[in-house]
Amino acid sequence: MPGSALFDTYARIPVSPERGEGSWLIMSDGDRYLDFSGGIAVNSLGHCHPHLVAALTEQAGKLWHTSNLFEVPGQRRLAERLAEHTFADRVFFTNSGAEALECAIKTARRYHYQKGAPERIDIITFEGAFHGRTLATIAAGGQAKYLEGFGPKAPGFIQVPFGDREALLAAVGDTTAAILIEPVQGEGGIRPVSGEAMRDLRELCDRTGALLILDEVQSGVGRTGRLFAHEWSDVTPDIMAIAKGIGGGFPVGACLATEDAASGMVAGTHGTTFGGNPLAMAVANAVLDVVLEDGFLDEVSRKALLFKQGLASVVDEFPDVLSEVRGSGLMLGVKCVMPNATVNAALRAAKLLAVPAGDNVLRFLPPLTATDDEIRLAVDWLREASASLSTP
Repeated sequence: MPGSALFDTYARIPVSPERGEGSWLIMSDGDRYLDFSGGIAVNSLGHCHPHLVAALTEQAGKLWHTSNLFEVPGQRRLAERLAEHTFADRVFFTNSGAEALECAIKTARRYHYQKGAPERIDIITFEGAFHGRTLATIAAGGQAKYLEGFGPKAPGFIQVPFGDREALLAAVGDTTAAILIEPVQGEGGIRPVSGEAMRDLRELCDRTGALLILDEVQSGVGRTGRLFAHEWSDVTPDIMAIAKGIGGGFPVGACLATEDAASGMVAGTHGTTFGGNPLAMAVANAVLDVVLEDGFLDEVSRKALLFKQGLASVVDEFPDVLSEVRGSGLMLGVKCVMPNATVNAALRAAKLLAVPAGDNVLRFLPPLTATDDEIRLAVDWLREASASLSTP
């Protein structure tokens, strides 16, 4: 950013949000945008949800930080709630998705180490994946644009083509620690993994002794209409990384694991200064209060169908602009015929915010609390933007 002291690492949109109200962002010039970018799937309950604001405000008047040298009651409560509603027995709290994935990778490798197989360090991942920006997670993601210029790629990561079962079978061997996959690839272009493929992964891990790690950083916390996306396939992982939506806009992440998978993570094997701080725990518990309310996830699924049908109608109307609707729940994308940056610029001109993804896709990640009228408005504005780009 010219004239700024900031690192020039972001290609920022030239607008400056001043405040948020539910599904809306209000810019410094007063313009209102319908925010279906959701802070990249972070703002699960929209901007400034009153229950989250109240929880954060109350905790801010009590205690901010102590470190993990002490008991943090909010951690215990959130961990117990996550364990109650998932496969997990153990939880480690972090500040971000990348940190949650780092913990997941360490947990898998440490598991085999303490079982007497220290050679089992390899993590198998899939092309198109995105698992974070640390040195280990860019190696896991395997995308050249994120690896370039940062020295040797961290060892112990083997990548296979997305959906290529034969390549996967060939990659699994005596040094395999785990298979790591997103149930729905986000950065990779909103590509869901089929239920059959998920069950196949579980069977393969069971047969070979590898652990199954799921990256639900983007797809979790109600985004697909279930608390976590893997529930649609009735598959249980050994380890799962979550973040984004669990904080509703506050930095929170977590690594969840079964008792067995977490058995190697004893005192001193991992740690964090800020992870699980009282402020983060207050907000994350408040998010769960809302998401776990009776009927909330059913409403997400209902609204998702409304949105997906609306997007499909625009794709049908403008085949020279858009070619396909992808995704699950309120984690949807449209594949573009022309460059997605061109379509995204037209959406911004219509005051609708979306997020570019791989494979020339635009992602829509609205608040789970978006109203029917807001969803219809988003469809109308996508139609308006597509009409402006379509060749008569």
